[in-house]
Parts: sequence; C-alpha cells; structure tokens
Amino acid sequence: MSLPQGRDFQPPWPLTSGHIQTMLSSSGVRRTLLPKRAYRVTEGAQEVMVDGGDGIRLTGSFTPQKSQPQSRGLAVLFHGWEGSVDSTYVLQTGSRLLEDGWDIFRLNFRDHGESHGLNEALFHSCRIDEVVHALGDIARRWPARVMALAGFSLGGNFALRVALKAPAHGIALHYALAVCPIIDPSEGLFSLEATAPWFYQAYFMNKWRRSLRAKQKAFPEVQYFELQELKQNLRGLTESLVLRHTDFDSLEAYLEGYSVAGRALAQMQIPATILTARDDPVIPVTAFEKLELPDNVELDIATYGGHCGFIRGWDMTSFCDDYIAARFNAIAK
Repeated sequence: MSLPQGRDFQPPWPLTSGHIQTMLSSSGVRRTLLPKRAYRVTEGAQEVMVDGGDGIRLTGSFTPQKSQPQSRGLAVLFHGWEGSVDSTYVLQTGSRLLEDGWDIFRLNFRDHGESHGLNEALFHSCRIDEVVHALGDIARRWPARVMALAGFSLGGNFALRVALKAPAHGIALHYALAVCPIIDPSEGLFSLEATAPWFYQAYFMNKWRRSLRAKQKAFPEVQYFELQELKQNLRGLTESLVLRHTDFDSLEAYLEGYSVAGRALAQMQIPATILTARDDPVIPVTAFEKLELPDNVELDIATYGGHCGFIRGWDMTSFCDDYIAARFNAIAK
C-alpha cells in the first residue's frame, strides 16, 4: 500500500492560502468546529510527571488505547513553541492514532502547559538533553513493541534532534516525523521579522510574554527579566534572555545550538520523515531545500498547508492525521 504524499493535499479555495491555513491551525474557530472525535485522546488520559534528569521534571499525558486487543505501539507527540499537550493539532493527531490502536503520550516541554513552577531555570530551545532523558523515562515506564515520535514546528525540531541522539542513549525509538520543523533558527527568526506579516510575530510575542510572566510569578525571588526587556521585539527579547540565562555568549551561537540545517541530520540512524509546505509563511522552504539528508530520511514538501495547518475543509480536520497515522502504522507492521 502506498503512503500518502504531500502532493496529495489539494485543499479547496480559500484554504489554498498559506496564511489562512496558518491562522486557522491554532484558532478558536478550529477548536469549535472540529468533530468530537478529535478530542477522544483526552478521555481516560492520565496526567503524569516524567524524569528529565538532574532533578528536572516535565509533565505529560498518557492515554492507553482500547480499540484493539493489543496496542500497535507507543506514539509520543511533541507540541510547538508556547503550545502544550492540549494544543489542537496535538489532540487531533493523538485522537487519530488512538483510533488506530496506538497508546499515546503527549509531552510538555519545560515551562509549557502550566508547568512553570516545576523547574526554576527558564525553558530554551537548546534544552535537548532533558527531552532525550524524558523520552528514555517514557520508554521504560510504558514499554511498547514499537515507539514512534511526531513533533510540530519547534517540536518537530526537537523530534529530529531526539531521533539523532536516541540510539546513543539506548532508547528504542523506531521512527520520527517532523511537521514544519524549524530547520535554521537564525533564518527562521529573521524571516518572521522581515517577511512574515506583523500579526505572526505579535501572536508569538503575546504568548511568550504571558509565559514569562507566569514563570516570574512562580518564582518571585528570581529575576528572569527586566520589565523594559519585555517591550523588545522577538530578536531583542531572545538575545536578552540568552545572554542572561544561558551559557551562550551570543544570540548567533544560541540559534546555531539547535539548528538542524545543512548536514546536521546526515548521521540519522533511524527512519524519519520531514513534512512541510511550500507556502509556510513562518519557516522558509529554502531551509528545507538546502538539507543534505541520508536515504532513511524522507523530505516531503507539499504545495499547500501553511505552518502546521494542512486543513482539508470546513470541518477543520487535518491531512496530517492520516499522513502521520499511515507512516506510524507502516512502521508498526
């Protein structure tokens, strides 16, 4: 059986607009119009704490499947920046995989999903070791015949880096799929500032500032930022927090720290897929076209889809669900 490809996604007008796809992907309109089955993964979900190593605690949600006598495997899902285990795209994908007989684990990154009070240090995108350690803890506590991982946007970037490191840490990860992942953070940051419409940066900045204020409230004895710094743009606030809270001596060094551009994925040992859209207004497609990938990493560039959208019609369901499920099921076989 052939697997779905990005070229198969041919939405009706006006969903051929990358901006409409992107704006709808995490909108309240979408949450309202989605069918109830898109939230099935929340039924019977167990809220849990996982070990990120060195005393770090991360939160997550585990939902066991009940549709088949035996589980196909464990599907682990990573949300995007300032998303959570309850982001619409995470719930919808998790519910689709649950229907196919997968157990589902949805992981919150540090300072996401109301977890600001768990760890004193701030989240940043180079905190890969704690996510790898958490995946190892998940694999030990919920052992499965097959474990597959999917991530979205920044979560897709984390998924690719985790997949690179998993074999060396003895983690039996069988497959990874990244939807619209951040490839070259410096290029992506510049694109969001320079070419994307203003409201994208405003959307992310409002969510980020709200998250930073929640962190400060959780640890009032720690000064995470000065109020004046919160008024800076995306680049300025990122640089301020990098210099204040990380070991990187420049913004450029930090952005390079979580880049998967060029040949960074050349040593990938497990099968992986990268799905993106040519009309993604947040992550430039040129970054994907410059990738040098081994044969076991599939790059699939769709014409349409926006940033983590791939919305098929006015029921707000996503082509990604079938795309991910088909590949996960193929690995399980």
